[in-house]
Amino acid sequence: MRILDVAADPAVAVAAATEVLRAGGVVVIPTDTVYGIAASPLADSTAELFRLKGRPPDQPVAVLTDSPTQVDDIADVPEVARRLAGRHWPGPLTLVVPRRPGLGFDLGDGEDAPSIGVRVPDHALPRALALEVGPIAVTSANEHGEATPTAAADAAAALAAEPALVLDGGTLQASASTVVDCTGPEPRVLREGPLTAAELGLS
Repeated sequence: MRILDVAADPAVAVAAATEVLRAGGVVVIPTDTVYGIAASPLADSTAELFRLKGRPPDQPVAVLTDSPTQVDDIADVPEVARRLAGRHWPGPLTLVVPRRPGLGFDLGDGEDAPSIGVRVPDHALPRALALEVGPIAVTSANEHGEATPTAAADAAAALAAEPALVLDGGTLQASASTVVDCTGPEPRVLREGPLTAAELGLS
């Protein structure tokens, strides 16, 4: 297992992860919340992501993007979601919105799924990766149902098998992102994380 220190040379870390992701591999990366397992959102790559995490295939993963503009390429963003994004992106907020058809993404719910979870993280590394390779499928780097370790090597060791590459971004303390479903008539908090319903104006 190859481990790179992001702080030592961010450009080298991004280049190495880009190579792995383009080849269909899986990378452990730091984000603004917890360590994540990142893969291309295409079917073969996400199947490996689910295998390493032991995640049930009926629990889809979200994608991280470099900007709201990249989100618009893959999703039809309702106005209420756009307002939340304008206030809280980049940051720890995942928005579930209608998915554009024909993407070819398989995030655990099939390529024809009607919705997609999207987020612009407040961390330069995943945004740089998304800029290089397009939106990346990311879920927390831990065994399904367990807490995510705060250190990169521990996060990698918690998986069912070694990932191709681990990017060490230091100790991470935050919890996983808040998730809000914006596909219905009113936004609905599916998971509270760093942002509470009250902070989002949804309580």
